[in-house]
Amino acid sequence: MPDPYPEFQLRLPHGGPLARGRLLSEKGTNGSQKMVVLAGSPARPEVVPSFPVRMPSSYRLREKLIADGAIRETATWPGRLEVVQDVECNSPSAAGDILMGRSCNGWMEWKTADGRPLADFLDQVWAGPSRAWLARGPHTAGPDLFRRTWLPEGTVSLAAVRLRPDVSQGVSKEQLRTFVEEDYESTASYNEKVQLVEELHAFLSRMRPGDTVCAVSDGRLWGGEITGNVEQRVAEDGSRTLWRPVQWSGGEGIPLEKLPGELRQKVSARHELVDLTTVKALIDGLGVSDKELVEEAWAGGAGAGVEPLAVVARREVELPEPTEELRKKLHVHTREWLQDVRQLLDDEKQLIFYGPPGTGKTFLALELAEFFGGGREQVELVQFHPSYSYEDFFEGFRPREDPGTHEVAFRLTAGPLREFAELARREGNRHIPHFLVIDEINRANLAKVFGELYFLLEYRDRSVRLTYSDEDFFLPRNLFIIGTMNTADRSIALVDAAMRRRFAFVELSPRTQPTRGMLRTWLETEEKDPEPADLLDALNARIDDPDFQVGPSYLMKPGVFRDGGLERTWRTKILPLLEEHHYGEGMDIEGLYGLPELRRVLASRPASLSPQPGEGTGSE
Repeated sequence: MPDPYPEFQLRLPHGGPLARGRLLSEKGTNGSQKMVVLAGSPARPEVVPSFPVRMPSSYRLREKLIADGAIRETATWPGRLEVVQDVECNSPSAAGDILMGRSCNGWMEWKTADGRPLADFLDQVWAGPSRAWLARGPHTAGPDLFRRTWLPEGTVSLAAVRLRPDVSQGVSKEQLRTFVEEDYESTASYNEKVQLVEELHAFLSRMRPGDTVCAVSDGRLWGGEITGNVEQRVAEDGSRTLWRPVQWSGGEGIPLEKLPGELRQKVSARHELVDLTTVKALIDGLGVSDKELVEEAWAGGAGAGVEPLAVVARREVELPEPTEELRKKLHVHTREWLQDVRQLLDDEKQLIFYGPPGTGKTFLALELAEFFGGGREQVELVQFHPSYSYEDFFEGFRPREDPGTHEVAFRLTAGPLREFAELARREGNRHIPHFLVIDEINRANLAKVFGELYFLLEYRDRSVRLTYSDEDFFLPRNLFIIGTMNTADRSIALVDAAMRRRFAFVELSPRTQPTRGMLRTWLETEEKDPEPADLLDALNARIDDPDFQVGPSYLMKPGVFRDGGLERTWRTKILPLLEEHHYGEGMDIEGLYGLPELRRVLASRPASLSPQPGEGTGSE
């Protein structure tokens, strides 16, 4: 009978020689297809430091082969080893492990002479990037299924108690939906059937050899590699279970409390099968130092200076230190104030600038977000208003047109927070700060808009089940929120204690720095007449209520310095604001706050009491 598989090759790193192997139809004890490394294949002389811990069985096999002389030094490739007799391994990955001296995804790294990966030759296996999964035994299986069965047998399983026996690997989700509806008709609720379809489809059609699989046992996370296809087993009572062979890693597992926060959140999901692909890089780095990961990448052929994804994924989120250039650009009094804001964001993740109109709240929020985030691409602006809702902000059903039929139907649609959170937690983005700026945050009903997300603002290391999509969701550690509040309409008094506890509040008021001296500093920088700053100081001195004092932003615009621009701005911007404040009091607004009156007051002051250049710009 002709061999059903071609010969495969594995190139040693950095342009090294080619090893040769042959895939067998025969399966090992746990169901994985075996592979033979052919005599005359080269091998690396050393192993990466993490190899004995990550792949102990492969490490022991390699050491035994070297001790028995099956792998030894050779003159064929100076400085390398040579396999001098055919070596049978339990899986393609194990065959690659002993040659490379590191963890090797044999399903992708063994290739034909024309470059096709071994995975292309297996039924129902997609030769794309490998995934990661969390498997949990069903409660009906009894306590600690992992230690009792999965670990000693080298397997992982999923209960399929009532599923018909003729369901094959690679079945479509639509077919499974029909089968589950019929087979579990009166024994499972609608939601249980939906979840069962997802889990069965993942186990039968999405999971494949080479994927990472994790299990939780005794408060620890264990990892391994899927090494074969699905097998059905039937118990004496007729119930069915789906099985896949697994090569479990060695060691004692990683305590759950020591897992990175994002991985701990994913692992907390209570489903029997959970897709962990979005945090696979974090799993790949468990128990291994950055140096060891770099060495593994180098052993795999990566170039010098290339950082493995596992190193990038677990890098801490760091906000840059404010610079003197930033202080000058924002016209604030000291760099220490900016450092305080940075520290508040680092500690709390959420911050609100509050104060009367014109104090630069939105400007500062956007500029600081862009600086700390490293660019506008990491900043998203949302403006709240009285009719804003949870469905607008996070997710909800909205009318959408089908591009094919042009029919309009209500579809679950993500809002700006969900979209931005998913952008922030993409691979390669997790260490980059992302900022959501919420302008006029107190204009909306905050309890209604945030819903169950209130919890996540305080507990970033936990997840919640969403109202509409029924998924587990968390706010990533690199997502920061800056809100702005206008105090002139008194709505800040309506902010509840829950919101106050979850945000740090920073006042921006004409009576305090950095707002108090901002206009004068800006005028000096722009080499303009200081009169607008003198007039604003005189105006605010006459306003008793600090929530209605006028901020400097009104007078920091080019139009103010054109002919008649100051008078025009005062008449159309500032006086109407004060008329609203004194509405119904019968007060002569022009006589009290108009430019002629304020200029008269300034002119009557002794020179010693007049503001000097730079006054009001120092630290309080």
